[in-house]
Amino acid sequence: MSAGLGPGKTGQIVAFPGKGSASQIGFEREELQRILDLYGRMVAAGEWRDYAMDFDRHAATFSAFRRAAERPNARVEKRPSLRGKQGMYTLFGEHGQVLKRGSDLSNVLAPMERRLVKAVDD
Repeated sequence: MSAGLGPGKTGQIVAFPGKGSASQIGFEREELQRILDLYGRMVAAGEWRDYAMDFDRHAATFSAFRRAAERPNARVEKRPSLRGKQGMYTLFGEHGQVLKRGSDLSNVLAPMERRLVKAVDD
């Protein structure tokens, strides 16, 4: 009997899961770099002050806030299950409306980039 496992229980070593069985969805380094670059420029323009990331089995989400106590000003969601349909990236606005969907993250972030240009011009 193994120590601490109780009667009839045996320890089992489980190998690291393969790429096909991810327990959660995440952003790849290039995706996160692109999102954080936009976030940094929005902070410098005074538009955003805080962010949050959430990862689960179905989606990875990056939310940007004007103030931490409010709902997100913008939210980028990566949902690989939609890759073949409308694209795995979705940009949501402050009230939950879909602003843009697609397979290319740069194109999906374009409405926020335009907002940044307007904020700097003012």
